[in-house]
Amino acid sequence: MHDDLVIALTYYAPYVSGLTNFARDVAEGLADRGRKVRVITTRHDPALPAEEVVNGVTVTRAPVLARLGKGTISPEFTRLVVRASKTAHVLNAHLPMLEAGLIAKGAHCPVVLTYHCDVSLPPGVLNTVQGKVVDASSRLAMKHAEIVAVTSEDYAHRSRLWPSIQPKMAAVPPPCRPVEGGRPTFRDGDGLHVGFLGRIVEEKGVEHLVDGFRALDDPDARLLIGGEFGAVAGGSVIDRVRGRIDGDPRITLLGFIPDERLADFYASLDVFALPSVNAFEAFGIVQVVGMLAGVPALASDLPGVRVPVRETGFGALVRPGVASDITTRLRELRDSPPDRETGVAKAAERYSVPAVLDAYEDLFDKARP
Repeated sequence: MHDDLVIALTYYAPYVSGLTNFARDVAEGLADRGRKVRVITTRHDPALPAEEVVNGVTVTRAPVLARLGKGTISPEFTRLVVRASKTAHVLNAHLPMLEAGLIAKGAHCPVVLTYHCDVSLPPGVLNTVQGKVVDASSRLAMKHAEIVAVTSEDYAHRSRLWPSIQPKMAAVPPPCRPVEGGRPTFRDGDGLHVGFLGRIVEEKGVEHLVDGFRALDDPDARLLIGGEFGAVAGGSVIDRVRGRIDGDPRITLLGFIPDERLADFYASLDVFALPSVNAFEAFGIVQVVGMLAGVPALASDLPGVRVPVRETGFGALVRPGVASDITTRLRELRDSPPDRETGVAKAAERYSVPAVLDAYEDLFDKARP
């Protein structure tokens, strides 16, 4: 039986990240439109089934032999993707991915790559080698792909891989699924409520957000930090964040927030903060979800990450890792908040799920012979 689309990526739901949510929304959105979609991923959690159907999408998981930093090592993953490509109309691989070059070169159908971000690892010989190998694999994949989709030209143009991306580039933002009907159940008083949502990892810069917030001379202000810090690929920096909080009663670590409580979380905020510090963050879907819920974003002035604030005007930008900028912009957003109705409308026009699905369907149809 033929698949219209095979999507290949290292991690997939129920693992939560911007990349996995991106792939999930495209997969489930196109399945809902009548496309036959298969996702091939790794079995990052041994408790997950080797194959199942989730919201109309067939999910096949390959066994993991070992882990290397944020990545997994799974020879079976490559074999399953190449085999599935024999009966697929299009293969969509999500990069960075260690196996990308072998998969694209060995594919039996047209390949559309979604390039999310450059690999940015801490200093060290092993990390340097890993980064170079992944970059080489990405370049090989781009050589054999029909199209290289990126979340923004702003990020792609500043990527290390720009020369390989440019000839085949198509800029399509991630699908940003709104959360609606929330109640402010996370609020504690009438003061400024700032929220963060994401994995508590190095590239998110959460400790800088804590420093910037703590310098805010406002006893009624609150900082709500939501996100996974247990089973996180590459390891969490939660101990560092706790050290920066240093018992400040205005700051709450919420841990993982399930989907059914996200609407309440966003409804409780006055500002959503995305204080990312390196190229592993290339867009930040969570900030747009906040915008769609009527919450302005405070985002780092990084390629790609700054695009939603620039395009909507619904928020403010800060220099990455500069806590004093965060303090200043929080005061400004508290004292002179941007127009909510205009911000929501601009975000919805640019980043709605249907608009992104239309764009991806066009790319997949264009790639087919």
